[in-house]
Amino acid sequence: MNPDEPTLQVSHETIYTALYAMPRGALRTELIACLRQARKSRRPRARGEDRRGTIPNMTSIHRRPPEIDARIIPGHWEGDLIKGARNASAVGTLVERTTLFVTLARLDNASAAAAVTGFSTVLNRVAAQRRLSMTYDQGREMAHHARLSELTGVMVYFADPHSPWQRGINENTNGLLRQYFPKGMDLSGFTQAELDAVAWQLNTRPRKTLGWKCPAELFMPESFDFFKHHHQLVALRT
Repeated sequence: MNPDEPTLQVSHETIYTALYAMPRGALRTELIACLRQARKSRRPRARGEDRRGTIPNMTSIHRRPPEIDARIIPGHWEGDLIKGARNASAVGTLVERTTLFVTLARLDNASAAAAVTGFSTVLNRVAAQRRLSMTYDQGREMAHHARLSELTGVMVYFADPHSPWQRGINENTNGLLRQYFPKGMDLSGFTQAELDAVAWQLNTRPRKTLGWKCPAELFMPESFDFFKHHHQLVALRT
């Protein structure tokens, strides 16, 4: 691909289709192993348990203010859950749309009450001016969104059904997190401190889309050096 010549560019979908259409063999296996998630075959989005339900007083994503779409001001998040084995455990995932800063929330289960407790706990660790809104899908765990807004001041917007691209940053982040939490793993045993440590690894990873800066450097510039030094000391002691 040539980034400066549109006629020589192809979409990621074209690349995936070409790779998975290759005959089985050593070359196909080697190339697929280079992909982020290295799946042996392409799988459709899970249609098992329907996480959608009747959520009262939803505010549609189409009513989001333009500044949220523009991704200029930090403080607007996308949220979701990643599920563990047999959907019996879950971790809440939040990613800030402008800086790609990740926060993970420990949940007792995937219920609406647990989601309010977990998400409000981690959101309230963030300064008020950096927790303005959250865009979520229509999963039943967000049925108590009004209570979450009351506890955190975060306005919750809901994406359209079966439209993961409307929360594409979070979808991509969940893919990265699966390197730490593979499908089939029991997620109930992780403490909040352990989840924070995983999030820190993503938040200190330089990103091409951020000009090779890392999310923590942009989201918390005033304290980034302190936390970086602190985590380095912790790593040396363990």
